[in-house]
Amino acid sequence: MLNILAAIARSRVYWFLVLIACLLMEGTALYYQYVLDYGPCVLCVHIRAWIAGLGAVALLMMLVGGPLALLGHLTSLGLALGMLRSSWIALGVERGTVIDSCTMDPGFPEWLPLHQWMPSVFEPWEPCGYTPVLPFGVTMAEALVVIALAWALVSFILLLASFKSPKRQRNMFL
Repeated sequence: MLNILAAIARSRVYWFLVLIACLLMEGTALYYQYVLDYGPCVLCVHIRAWIAGLGAVALLMMLVGGPLALLGHLTSLGLALGMLRSSWIALGVERGTVIDSCTMDPGFPEWLPLHQWMPSVFEPWEPCGYTPVLPFGVTMAEALVVIALAWALVSFILLLASFKSPKRQRNMFL
């Protein structure tokens, strides 16, 4: 089992699937924003930024490949934890357990003004307070907490697995 995880940790196919998942999540967010008219709040655009960061890492890892697996999974874990934090706060604000005064300033660093580079994706439209309800009665904040937690768990497992060199004859994932 450890050999399989080590092979997946170095797999370009894995990173391709991560990139597809990121594009689907960003696409879903934009669908809710522009088709269903649910404008994003500051926490929402932060979550989008974490997902975009993972997409960038996935693209880089697809191009570079296995030698940087450790760094890729470490970065992925950090992005997952950032997304988990933002999602947890969004869920707390939605449920009233976290009192947060979200401003309309996204607070991106000066060297990375995503809201100026891509305002159609990263500019907040509304104050924090609620997220739309998805199918099965799950709110977007609830779903994002679960996704971020799963992402962090997978990233951590693959980070540990990337320390092991996979056996070449069983390496079906490269």
